[in-house]
Amino acid sequence: MPASLRSPLAIILGAIPGALARYYATIFLAGLFGNDLPYATFLINFSGCVGMGLVVTLATQPALMSPDLRLLLAVGFLGSYTTFSTYALEVTSLWRMGQLGQGVLYGLGSLGIGTIGVLLGSLIARRLTI
Repeated sequence: MPASLRSPLAIILGAIPGALARYYATIFLAGLFGNDLPYATFLINFSGCVGMGLVVTLATQPALMSPDLRLLLAVGFLGSYTTFSTYALEVTSLWRMGQLGQGVLYGLGSLGIGTIGVLLGSLIARRLTI
């Protein structure tokens, strides 16, 4: 297989089961806990963050994880399972590099701008359908 196809293929092979895992976990958890609060999303995001921590830590030891497997798991599976895990990884990476202020700013800023983005998208959609 050409080297130029290895990375995209690894991501694709992880993304499909990641998306399906999120879908079925959401159905299962909503059935278990109800829909009063977004428990399913909360638990999926938490489990994705735990998974991201495991993957990136194991990936620092090449004997334990190849770069292709890291892409399959971190970018493909966890990327489609939850992007929150990537967000949390980036915040903690900034903190570990001694950039506490930037980590806090990025973390809170992403949360705020994401919420504003959802509201803006909803407003645009409503305007287009009226």
